Amino acid sequence: MTTPIALYFDDISLDSIAKQTGRIVVFLEPHGRLDRSSRRINRITKGALGRFILSDAFEEMKEGMGLDLAYPSGMLATAIQVIRLSRNPTIENARKAGATIAKGLTKESTLVCANTIGKAAEISFGLALRSYDFTPHKTSGVKERGEVRFQVGKPEDIAAKAAPFAALAEGVFFTRDLVNEPSNVLTTDDFAARLAAMQDLGLEVEILEEAELEKLGMGALLAVGQGSESASKVVVMQWNGGGKEAPLALVGKGVVFDTGGISIKPAAGMEDMTMDMGGAGVVAGVMRSLALRNAKANVVGLVGIVENMPDGKAMRPGDVVTSMKGDTIEVLNTDAEGRLVLCDVMWYAQERFKPSGMIDLATLTGAIIVGLGHDNAGVFSNNDKFCDRFLKAARTENEGAWRMPLGASYDKLLKSPIADMKNIGGRAAGSITAAQFLQRFVQKKTPWIHLDIAGVAHIKTGTDLAPGGATGWGVVAIDRLIRDRFED
Repeated sequence: MTTPIALYFDDISLDSIAKQTGRIVVFLEPHGRLDRSSRRINRITKGALGRFILSDAFEEMKEGMGLDLAYPSGMLATAIQVIRLSRNPTIENARKAGATIAKGLTKESTLVCANTIGKAAEISFGLALRSYDFTPHKTSGVKERGEVRFQVGKPEDIAAKAAPFAALAEGVFFTRDLVNEPSNVLTTDDFAARLAAMQDLGLEVEILEEAELEKLGMGALLAVGQGSESASKVVVMQWNGGGKEAPLALVGKGVVFDTGGISIKPAAGMEDMTMDMGGAGVVAGVMRSLALRNAKANVVGLVGIVENMPDGKAMRPGDVVTSMKGDTIEVLNTDAEGRLVLCDVMWYAQERFKPSGMIDLATLTGAIIVGLGHDNAGVFSNNDKFCDRFLKAARTENEGAWRMPLGASYDKLLKSPIADMKNIGGRAAGSITAAQFLQRFVQKKTPWIHLDIAGVAHIKTGTDLAPGGATGWGVVAIDRLIRDRFED
């Protein structure tokens, strides 16, 4: 997998600044005050930083943004990257500053002078996230980057604060790698194998094959994959880092490629359906992070891995399938397949683990993109307290999330004349009726959140903390929820 960049934390050494041969990063407060490092640089460069502070360019810079002063006079460094940042910045601005550093990295070494910044660990996290580069299928290989070292006060303390972020970054990278992989590489077998390999980190991993799924009665999930040569699977990952309490259950949609089945999608844009396993990717990334940071919580991650293909055995519009719960489903559109995968895995998760709460994640509907664009995931829930805690975690970590409604009037749209329900409710309120479908498979006492991440899992233009492609949205917010609710 793609490995996060290694970062080092050292004591402040003003003498080393003049000897730095690569890049130097300094932070200037909005009012232009210089700290010890920037004063030394200003003196060596005969007032270059002081003149820059008085410029229109500095005045127009937003917090977290930066500009390069190339080949500064009197120094061996090839560039000084000046970043505008308050001494005690917000988490968002600190991470943006780290991302700004990452965008400027070269094969030369980089020295980050962060001796007075209050959130150096957050800066390092933003740097790590934005330095991601998916290159396994490029013949040019990995982009070479030089060593990155931070000069900070109390480096051991900062390194200790940064360690959980390093684990979290690896989880995000794992998710991004999975979502970015083409479907001829990330087959159902390959996906399951990558998850099984996390046993080396201390996770308990089981792979349920089709014969076992048939015995369990997962007729909805199996119907989705019956047109593919790749076998459908359910992978169960357990992290038992807490006490005897019931686990939090995370359930992910893992459609490695979605043609739409017999209700085939238009050719234009179908190549993007390699990311239709984004929900399962997030679950996998969270589980990896929990293991790496040795989380003191019990969490189980379950993913349904299938491929939705059209052939002579494929599920047809008009078919009736039977879920593990026992409810029958009239399939009006084979492209509304994700909910068929999730409903069986959700029911299995509740029957087996009796979780204290359940969160499912899926790139489920195009309708959520129409409603919320690419800035927010759609959040649906049957429990206000549980939902509010997640929304607070998402706000803390600056991952956009917006609560959407549920209601009996929407549920009525799923009524079928020949089965217990239809798998779609019509064009209107498509993301809501999808959530209403899933809610039918949530047991009464289970606090539940459904996250429709179709708009946020993969963004071609990139985000503040991710280049174009997979974002890893949700790994950080769910990890925060687990820290705040299930560990403390």
